[in-house]
Amino acid sequence: MPRSAHIPFSAILMIIAAMACFTSLDVSVKYLSQRYPVPLLVWARWSMQALVMAAVLGPTMRWGLVRTRRRKMHVVRGIVLIGSSLSFFSALKFLPLAEATALNYSTPMIVTLMAAAFLHERITIPRWAFVIAGFIGMLLIVRPGSEMLTPASLLALAAAVLYATFQILTRKLAGENSMVLLFFPALVGTLLMSALVPFLHYDTWFPAADIAMFVAIGAIGTLGHFLFILAFQRASVSAIAPFTYMQLLWSTLAGWLVFGPFPDGWTLAGIVLTWYERWRASLPPSEPAAVD
Repeated sequence: MPRSAHIPFSAILMIIAAMACFTSLDVSVKYLSQRYPVPLLVWARWSMQALVMAAVLGPTMRWGLVRTRRRKMHVVRGIVLIGSSLSFFSALKFLPLAEATALNYSTPMIVTLMAAAFLHERITIPRWAFVIAGFIGMLLIVRPGSEMLTPASLLALAAAVLYATFQILTRKLAGENSMVLLFFPALVGTLLMSALVPFLHYDTWFPAADIAMFVAIGAIGTLGHFLFILAFQRASVSAIAPFTYMQLLWSTLAGWLVFGPFPDGWTLAGIVLTWYERWRASLPPSEPAAVD
């Protein structure tokens, strides 16, 4: 088997660790959202990433972190991402963790449809099958006419639509410096949320544990993104992508262990179908790669 068919074990560990970081971020947000306004959590998430990147990369890249000839599109992309964060964090406040994560996993299905509509990409028959399977999985989770179809579930779907838009804009910015693509939305989020935070109502006294969790929101999210990037630098997208779906497993277990009941049968079926759709769609048509 050629060397390119192998997946470095370090890349697998990094992507699994990244998914664990994102799940820990969601757990922290869900816990803190019961006591603090969601915009404050969004501010903590993105201001920490902007601060860390500025501290680590600023001395070498300087203004290169924001240097681009397509600044307006970067700003729009940042606003869209912040809208997605606000929607998803709001959904996490009310929805079980596993359900919110699974609904957010409808993003690839939406990206496929948007890419066909706006980027004129061709959708193959297998890809249509995966889109339909993902849609069925989403319906099993929200179940129109049931108590699961709530404003919170619509917020989770809105977050998925906005994140799909973010990904389409990212494709439009192909060729831009990857660090600029990471830093610019964090900077936009920091500026937008910093303007809003002074008008929020919350306790001015923060317990030490809550302060630690606020720091963790930004730090864990930033670490997750860096691990994500490092993993994809060590292996191909098609080889690594199936391992990103570990987040659904982590979210289901964390939601059950930390917050309460295990998903019911219909919801679990929807989660499994959503996971399978994303996992199968990510596999290359050739034989599975070997791990070295």
